[in-house]
Amino acid sequence: MSLPLDPARIRAEFPSFKQPDLKDFAFFENAGGSYTCSAVLNRMRAYYWNTKVQPYGAYPASRAAGDAMDEAHRRMAMALNVAADWIHFGPSTSSNTYSLAHAFESWLKPGDAVVVTNQDHEANTGAWRKLISRGVDIREWKIAKDTGHLDLAELDKLLDSKVRLLAMPHASNIVGEVNPVSEVVKRAKAFGAVTIVDGVSYAPHGFPDLLQLGCDIYLFSTYKTYGPHQGVMAVRPSLAAELPNQGHFFNETNPRKRLVPAGPDHAQIAASAGIVDYLEKVAEIAGIGIQGVGQFRIAHNAMRVQEQELIAPLLDYLRKKTGVRLIGPDDPAKKVPTISIVLDRPAAHVAGMISRHNIGVGGGHFYGYRVLEALGINPAHGVLRMSFVHYTTPEEIQRLIAALDAEL
Repeated sequence: MSLPLDPARIRAEFPSFKQPDLKDFAFFENAGGSYTCSAVLNRMRAYYWNTKVQPYGAYPASRAAGDAMDEAHRRMAMALNVAADWIHFGPSTSSNTYSLAHAFESWLKPGDAVVVTNQDHEANTGAWRKLISRGVDIREWKIAKDTGHLDLAELDKLLDSKVRLLAMPHASNIVGEVNPVSEVVKRAKAFGAVTIVDGVSYAPHGFPDLLQLGCDIYLFSTYKTYGPHQGVMAVRPSLAAELPNQGHFFNETNPRKRLVPAGPDHAQIAASAGIVDYLEKVAEIAGIGIQGVGQFRIAHNAMRVQEQELIAPLLDYLRKKTGVRLIGPDDPAKKVPTISIVLDRPAAHVAGMISRHNIGVGGGHFYGYRVLEALGINPAHGVLRMSFVHYTTPEEIQRLIAALDAEL
């Protein structure tokens, strides 16, 4: 196995791997939240120690606090290849999505159509479906019942001049398939539709180039991208200006506060700049072996190559294992390392069995209730989900395979 990122150098950036309580623990539930890197923790500590005051005031500590928050907006924008005025921080992606849906209520008119999928986490489908009460036509882009795949030919049947908005996942937290966002955006734009992409299950595996994707809104969670518990909304500024203010009336002219009614967590916003520091470190560790335009594309590509190498033996094992239904593609190049399987026993029970091997996996529906129902799976039965990122080691993959072989 040839890995572009040295696991020892990568793991040295995460204090969790040095903790005695986590010694020999193999973490395979990263889709629920990743470990936090040192760069974020260092910025968090500096903020709490030196600038834990109301920001943007007249005195030095307050000015420094505001500067730290501004830096987070700038650096997050750099990593996503957009301008800083695209970036909005909120409490979580679920909260951000519901705030957006509320903003779009008055932007949309009765008879307008919104396309959603049944592959999404509930946050990026349920929020939009509620608009049916406002007379909006909700059209569902349905997954294939056997694979969970979203077929572009099926999307084409739903698109017409009445479609004002399309919401979709970059990758599903159950199916794991990487969806062709750029192609979907192109088709939706042909009818003038706004495109909203839930990147929560993709961004941990490399920040995308948003200008290349072309979508109008991209959402993800920083606690799944090695940072604090925040949600990021990258919103095209011209669109953000069209939407009604969701905050206090006196913040109408403040772009950062118009779409986020909850007060910002100053320290966590400031600390989020550490995620970008870490991505720069990943690019440095990758060295000259990975190609990309700029350090953030190098980091993205290195993470993707690393994970495809790591996932290959696990997919090969599951492909051959009897009594296991693998959800989504079995080609490493077509998915993120979020692997869901259906077993003859409730998934939560099997997750408990795997934990006896000092390995953490998940069992349940993971807010993908609709996708499980569409696949013919009882959400109460659930799927066993094994999810990892670039800091996982080949040895941990082999330990997981051995545990699965012992318990299934």
